[in-house]
Order: sequence, then structure tokens, then C-alpha cells
Amino acid sequence: MIARVLAVLMVLASPAFAESMDRSPRPQANPRMGQVSVSTSTAAASPAASPAVATTEAWLRPKPRPAALEKTVAAVRENVEEKKKGRGLNLFGLRPKEKPEVQLVSAPAPAPKKDRKKSKETETVRGSVCGVAAIKGEKIAPIKSKVQGCGLDDGVRVTSVSGVRLSAAATIDCATAKALNTWVEQVAQPAYGGQIVELRIAGHYVCRPRNNKKGAKVSEHGRGKAIDIAGFVLASGKVQSVLGGFDKTMRRAHKGACGIFGTTLGPGSDGYHEDHLHFDTANHGNGAYCR
Repeated sequence: MIARVLAVLMVLASPAFAESMDRSPRPQANPRMGQVSVSTSTAAASPAASPAVATTEAWLRPKPRPAALEKTVAAVRENVEEKKKGRGLNLFGLRPKEKPEVQLVSAPAPAPKKDRKKSKETETVRGSVCGVAAIKGEKIAPIKSKVQGCGLDDGVRVTSVSGVRLSAAATIDCATAKALNTWVEQVAQPAYGGQIVELRIAGHYVCRPRNNKKGAKVSEHGRGKAIDIAGFVLASGKVQSVLGGFDKTMRRAHKGACGIFGTTLGPGSDGYHEDHLHFDTANHGNGAYCR
């Protein structure tokens, strides 16, 4: 064994083996490493060789991360932080809705039934006159007149009846206001299918003789007991005038006023009421006067 080791050492130490190793093929040199050594030595020898040095340094320096990748990394980092707070994006790229802050407010205690009923009645009656919730308006001061037979001691100014407005506030007494309300509710509205939204008022309180005839008796208008209606405004916006529009429907509404009012006049009655319906609450003693 020792002899074999000695023989190998003698071969390795021989000049022939060393010469053969010297003549063995060597691996090719790395061109980049050669560039590094050349560029470095050249730069040391002469300052003019700086481009080669810059090229080498550029190769040695790591390339900057692309801008798109920078944005992606930043977005990922931000999403990680948001997830820690419970607001990160889910698998679908959607951010979960934040729960609104709920402030608990204690509900007020319900009012007793008696108080609620009283409040509702107050709202219904508010603005009403003559003790009827459906008649809206205001009470007025007594009207005095130097003309005998004219004047209104207990009058009201009515603006609407049964939800139907008046084109002009009508100054009348409560008996006439109640009759007008009854006629609109029970006769006029049913005749027009509940489509009346306004009454066109042509006359109410005014101190004058009947039919404006000099020397005639004082009109019921001078007592606050009469009202004249020139037509209706319907929900569609159509105006149904008495003059030129006294059709079957209006005739039915006009006829239905007989008995509700003491006097009912209209087109064809006496030549003075061709353009309006005249209603008054005069007491004729022998029943209603309707023409």
C-alpha cells in the first residue's frame, strides 16, 4: 500500500506530468469578466476611458424596478394594511361596505289615546267655520249698512267646502255656507264623478236690489244669504262654464240644489241668470223656489 502511494507521488512530481498538465486545454475566458478587468485597468491608466468604466458599473448595478411593478407592489402593501383594519379588497376586487354608525335614539312615549284623538280632532277642525270641519274659512266682523235690509250680523268668509276651493272667498252666513257644503258633497261632486276642484264664484255678499233693478226689493245677496256660481274647474284643468256649458251634467247638479237651497235659479229661469247659478237660503214659506 505504501509502495503504491509513493509511486503516485513520484508520477505527480515528475517533469513529464507537469508538462502534460501545462499543455491541457483551458476553459474559455468569461468575456464580461475580461471586460471588467480591461475596463478597470484602462480606467486606472487613463481618465479618458470613463465610458468603459460606466458600462461596467451599469452592468454591476442592479436594474431599477419597473414603474408598473412599483405600483402593483404598493397596492399590495396598501391592501395588506387595509385587511388588517378589516377594509381590504376581497377576491372580487370589491371593498366591503363599512357599517354605518348607528345612534340609538329612544322613541318618545306614545301619547295617550284620549290625547291622540283630541289632537286629530283639532287638526281637522283647524281653519273651519260654522261648526263644520269641511267648511274652511274665517269668521268676520258684523257688516252694517245704511240701506234698510242690507247687512250681515254673523257672517263668515268661506274659502273651501268639502275639499273644493272657491275661486274667491265668499262672504255669506253660516246657513248658506252649510247648504253650499251639502250641495257640493251630495250633488255636484257625484254628478261630475268627484272631479270638481274649484267653484268659480260670480257673486256673494253685496248690498243691492234684486237683479240690480232700481226700486226692487233688497236681494238676498244684501243679506249674506246668496251665492252665485259661474262654473266649475275639473281635475283635468277643464273649465265647465255655465254660459255655453249648461249641459246635461250641469243641469243635474243645478236641479239637485232645489230643496237644499230655498231659491235655485239658472239659465232659462228669468233671463237674469244665463251665465251663472244662483243659490240662496231665503225662506219662501210655501217651499223652495226652483227655476
